[in-house]
Amino acid sequence: MPTDTSAAPAPLGTLVVLGGGDDDPMLALLATLLPERNAPIEVLTTASRRQPARTAAAYAHAWHQLGCPHVRHLQVDETNHADDPATLTRLRRAALVFMSGGDQERITEFLLGTEFLAILRHKYATEASFIVAGTSAGASAMAEVMLVNGHGWRSLLGGQIEVKPGLGLLPGVLLDQHFAERGRYPRLMHAVLARPELLGIGLSEETGLVVRAGQPAEVFGEEAVVVVDAADVTHNNLPELAEDQVISGHHLRLHLLVAGQQLDLATREVAVK
Repeated sequence: MPTDTSAAPAPLGTLVVLGGGDDDPMLALLATLLPERNAPIEVLTTASRRQPARTAAAYAHAWHQLGCPHVRHLQVDETNHADDPATLTRLRRAALVFMSGGDQERITEFLLGTEFLAILRHKYATEASFIVAGTSAGASAMAEVMLVNGHGWRSLLGGQIEVKPGLGLLPGVLLDQHFAERGRYPRLMHAVLARPELLGIGLSEETGLVVRAGQPAEVFGEEAVVVVDAADVTHNNLPELAEDQVISGHHLRLHLLVAGQQLDLATREVAVK
């Protein structure tokens, strides 16, 4: 069944996720969502092991070309603790926090259980002008649960996927990225059969979701968002399935959504504007 979100009010902020690939259109979208073009933007490169400074500089250059001059590199990694006082001060002042791609497990490794994450969640929940966004690994980490393992057809076998807690900004959701390009349909189906209380969402490259306060999530971009819902499954062999046997599930619901179409994350219903 869908997760009961009635106990918690809907966040007032805006959340934007992209499935990876060319993120220039996403950056242009984010620039239009800012309360003003000179609002402070922080680029969080925690997911990146290689040349995070170069990654941050490339994003800063792209936003400068869009008329957004105040872009800084917010470093949280092995040598820069998330709860450093200067880092928390910058986070509190940020109008947009953008998480780059790489390895989503690095994001949760350095952010789960921190004051940084508590502040990030609070800003998203209470500040109408605040935006949190991510691409690729930075998108996957936003959800309640993230897929970190499972490759190709073998994802249809018992024991061949792995999920871990995400940052919890999207409760009741499991996100996957580079979805169509990397053939990740099997692992998302496996994941929601294992956790039917979660709504599975696969983001193709150059494609994503905008989640605004009080509105259904809306698709943007060039490809499709895949939604897999196991709430009404009538058969699921996972509880007794041995490792490396093939999974089976009946009456999964599948949606393919394109730009402008909407998904209510609470009710799991889809709509066309």
